[in-house]
Amino acid sequence: MNDIPFADSEGVERQGLAQFTEQAYLDYAMYVILDRALPNVADGLKPVQRRILYAMSELGLSAGAKPKKSARTVGDVLGKFHPHGDQACYEAMVLMAQPFSFRYPFVFGQGNWGSPDDPKSFAAMRYTEARLTPYAATLLSELGQGTVDWQPNFDGTLQEPELLPARLPNVLLNGSTGIAVGMATDVPPHNLREVAQACIALLEQPEADPEVIFQHIHGPDFPTGAEIITPPEDLRQIYLSGSGSIRMRARFHLEAGTIVITELPYQVSGAKVLEQIATQMRARKLPLLEDLRDESDHEHPTRLVLVPRSRRVDSDSLMNHLFATTDLERAYRVNLNMIGLDGRPEVKSLHGILREWLQYRLTTVRRRLAYRLDKVLARLHVLDGLIVAYLNLDEVIRIIREEDEPKAALIARFGLTDAQAEAILELKLRHLARLEEVKIRAEQGELAAERDSLEQTLASDKQLRQLVRGEIAADMERYGDERRSPLVLRDAARALDATELTPSEPITVVLSQRGWIRAAKGNDVDPVGLSYKAGDGFAHAATGRSNQVAVILDQEGRCYSVPAHTLPSARSQGEPVSGRVDAPSGAAFVGVAIGEEQARCLLATDAGYGFIAKLADMQARNRSGKRVLTVPAGGAALAPVPVLVGATLIAAATDQGRLLVFELNDLPELARGKGNKIVSLTARNQPAARLVDIAVLGDDDSLTVVSRGRRMRIKPADLVNYRRQRGQRGTLLPRGWQSVDALEVGA
Repeated sequence: MNDIPFADSEGVERQGLAQFTEQAYLDYAMYVILDRALPNVADGLKPVQRRILYAMSELGLSAGAKPKKSARTVGDVLGKFHPHGDQACYEAMVLMAQPFSFRYPFVFGQGNWGSPDDPKSFAAMRYTEARLTPYAATLLSELGQGTVDWQPNFDGTLQEPELLPARLPNVLLNGSTGIAVGMATDVPPHNLREVAQACIALLEQPEADPEVIFQHIHGPDFPTGAEIITPPEDLRQIYLSGSGSIRMRARFHLEAGTIVITELPYQVSGAKVLEQIATQMRARKLPLLEDLRDESDHEHPTRLVLVPRSRRVDSDSLMNHLFATTDLERAYRVNLNMIGLDGRPEVKSLHGILREWLQYRLTTVRRRLAYRLDKVLARLHVLDGLIVAYLNLDEVIRIIREEDEPKAALIARFGLTDAQAEAILELKLRHLARLEEVKIRAEQGELAAERDSLEQTLASDKQLRQLVRGEIAADMERYGDERRSPLVLRDAARALDATELTPSEPITVVLSQRGWIRAAKGNDVDPVGLSYKAGDGFAHAATGRSNQVAVILDQEGRCYSVPAHTLPSARSQGEPVSGRVDAPSGAAFVGVAIGEEQARCLLATDAGYGFIAKLADMQARNRSGKRVLTVPAGGAALAPVPVLVGATLIAAATDQGRLLVFELNDLPELARGKGNKIVSLTARNQPAARLVDIAVLGDDDSLTVVSRGRRMRIKPADLVNYRRQRGQRGTLLPRGWQSVDALEVGA
């Protein structure tokens, strides 16, 4: 009951708040949908655009006229037809003048009307001037020919057209974007020639299916020349359903070792793209690029130059990365939502849009012909009266001179109509010459022929379609141009990972005893000879390449991954590993490994157990690392040993002076775990031993035992004395060499 309006004792109508709010919101929503945000399928315009173009035509700003200040146009639009904000109105006008925003601009502007880098950088309306473009005639040329309905303006003092008599389907040619209440529209622009040919095909075959249209319209055509890389099947599905998404990609070519970008996607700023690339370079995420610059000028509106670090850089892979990470490739939503001829918003298919627009166009032309026919018939009627006057000139002159009411007398004497009598009375004396009768009869003949032609066309649907077809073909020849956005099939863009982006250069990763890490260029670096902090020294080193991942192993068997190219230079003393990873407090780092993911390493603990692991299994995806090697209580992991191609043997030395050499294949390959026993460390009546060091060598490699700074080289032929089965104690080294510090491999 509270929602039903009622009048109180004072005659004031009262209404429930819920009902009032609901109705007010619905009224607002319908206003935004119908009168602000969505274009009409008939002329492809929103109300503010329609009013701007009509106001400019009323101001005489045709294509051949002298431009006037934009403030004059905006003032007329606001004062007569569109009482809204002046800046919003001016921005709508600017948009129709920007060749990089509208495929076929309606407004020709003089002054600063913005740039592709900053479309909103246009000057104030008091500085710019504007007039209509020749293409605007396709919307305005038939306006005064009875083609459209008129409505009162906002204050009822003037009349404005409800729609404009568009000679071409502008809703597809220039497209439209807008956000209403609960709905939006995103209609991409198209090529005039393609759309016109599709319209002609539908005029010739009214019942044709959508496949006929797809033979002419292959995809959108934006003001910029970037590539449309959406597959044809996807474009067809978008046109059938009225919604979807298309992708555009910048165009580039190679020039003297540089990459030159010449076309950008629609509404993409070159300055913004350069900033996006520069941000990656500053963050050291794009080391493949050395420099970038903007060489755009009046002759080359878009010319962005990227300078690779070297000629070995794969430009296609680099650009694919930039397509995936910057606005050099961009997706555009398609939502063919518009107001139909029935006044209702609807998402339409391409086929439906063209059929509905052709229906509007045929109706418009029929109204134009009927309007012209009425004018011709009215003129013929007047001419018939004038002929009567010339045939009875003396009597007409007498009646005009002598009668008090000559008009009524003429009507009574010659059987004329009011219009004919009025035309006779308005004749000037100069037109009473004898030759005027000849001119009138000639005009009668011409108008009679035009009348017959008009009546014949209006009576024949086929002839009407032929007339519309010819007009569309003529406009196509006058305003049509070549496609700007090529349709190209491309592979999907893929961002490169850090290893692919990094130049592949040989490096040596050096780990210090206190857990500081750095990388030196080259594989022939002497890590022991580098400078270290006081109380620190060399612990372990591994050779690899800068685009690989360094794996750091701590004494508890946990592995941490660090991209090698991010490590500090060996010219410094490095930085602590603990600053790069989330290791447990007090963790000690024992070694580092680097190489291809399929490379193998020997992992072992001082308890005498170990296994072979692939580097890919050792790499961790997060800062906290991953446990790979199981270390028993009281034990510690040894530094990882790379298993090089051609390696066949494993050498293990204990702190009891024993050396064991066995086959590499006897040790299993695992992803994680404790591994198998490498060497036996227990003996009867002896304390438990500890594995000091391990080495991997080939059949032709010699082994060097380092003991108290001295080195003893064991030749390949002498290694047979230490060959035993895996898991045994090994053979005692010669007296004086049983205090083993390390094992080294040499040819």
